[in-house]
Amino acid sequence: MKNSIISKSLILVAAMGIAAAAIAEDKSGYVLDTRGAVVKSGYGLCWRTGYWTPSMAIAECDPELLRGKPAAAQGVTEKMSLSADGLFDFGKSTLKPAGKKQLDDLAAKLKGMKVQSAVVTGHTDRFGTAKFNQALSTKRAETVKAYLVSKGVAKDVIKAEGKGSAMPKTTAGQCEGKKSKAVVECLAPNRRVDVEVTATK
Repeated sequence: MKNSIISKSLILVAAMGIAAAAIAEDKSGYVLDTRGAVVKSGYGLCWRTGYWTPSMAIAECDPELLRGKPAAAQGVTEKMSLSADGLFDFGKSTLKPAGKKQLDDLAAKLKGMKVQSAVVTGHTDRFGTAKFNQALSTKRAETVKAYLVSKGVAKDVIKAEGKGSAMPKTTAGQCEGKKSKAVVECLAPNRRVDVEVTATK
């Protein structure tokens, strides 16, 4: 009897460990406090990490992203990183003809699909003030959002945001030096617009 109780206790502890791990994984897109609970603003909104994507949504914070989706069929998620140099002139937020062509290709892929959510995130290189880069990255994201809306994607499912130069793709030690043609070209991967779309057929 004693061995049976011990075995059941071990099973219960193991199950609790698995459940706890699952919860931690589910909340990986959100800021957590020391208790492992999601940190919320004074308005009850969950704080997301800078790496949050729609695929990390949890019912506690973003039920609208999960509503109506069977657990085994969350739809398909497509991630694209578009070169800002291809979309815009340097330091500008007006789409170039070549940039429109890139977005037309994305819109064509989404044709016939129901877009559940889309996040458009603008990024810049390190040159310029933090304020300028934040504004530029946000304007570029808003421009891409507006173009996709003009191509039939519902406005209320697209979120546009700018990260300035806070999330570079180049690593520390790369592209060092003052502003020059070579350094600007080296930093090109950082000037981008990332698009993540979750949709169902």
